[in-house]
Amino acid sequence: MAWPRALIFDVDGTLADTERDGHRIAFNRAFSDAGLDWVWSVDLYGKLLAVTGGKERIRYFLENFNQGFDRPNDLDAFIADLHRAKTRHYMSLMQQRAIPLRPGVERLLEEARMAGIRLAIATTTTAENVKALVDSTLPAGAIDWFEVVGAGDVVPNKKPAPDIYTWVLERMRQSPHQVVAFEDSAHGLEAAKGAGIECVLVTVNNYTAGQGFDAATAVFDTLGDEDSKARPIFGPAPGGDVVDLAYIRTLGPQER
Repeated sequence: MAWPRALIFDVDGTLADTERDGHRIAFNRAFSDAGLDWVWSVDLYGKLLAVTGGKERIRYFLENFNQGFDRPNDLDAFIADLHRAKTRHYMSLMQQRAIPLRPGVERLLEEARMAGIRLAIATTTTAENVKALVDSTLPAGAIDWFEVVGAGDVVPNKKPAPDIYTWVLERMRQSPHQVVAFEDSAHGLEAAKGAGIECVLVTVNNYTAGQGFDAATAVFDTLGDEDSKARPIFGPAPGGDVVDLAYIRTLGPQER
């Protein structure tokens, strides 16, 4: 079978620019609902992205940016409640179709499906958030395009640990040498490489553009589509203006 046999996608920042105008807004609305005066600005949220996972991000905020907060006795439950409220707000934003997919994402997904290439997701966001995004941006039932959805707390250690990629690979029964991973951040790149995935393509966004991606196979601003050419930042440039299967197949052997 021709390489690659599967494409594995991160979600936030990779499928869509959800961090600044999705998750950040949802966090702030959850804080307001809880009577908290916390407001995560665009700049502050960029700093909070140093850690992955929503509950972990709240804890990181308290430990590093809001040490004077009078913490409740059961901090874990408090954080979990905030995160559940945040998820509800995020899904509401998705229902409003507030955030589109990044350029070229739907094109590549459709191309992979037509070619019989398996699809999966490896993310630190919740399964509910994944479904909300997919349902709001792709045709009905598109969540079933993804054979495995590795999301949220299915593994104990989140990116940059490789656990979520290892979990997905095990359930797909795929060798890491047979797949391509798509990421947007240095944490995600480290996680994919740590799981043994050799070919990792990165599409940066405003929050991740300055991060180090020397271990990536190639880095672009987007995957590109008819209205937005893929601009190579690092690694081999595509012969055309988009990252498509023809280009991806030049990055690895035809047989594995």
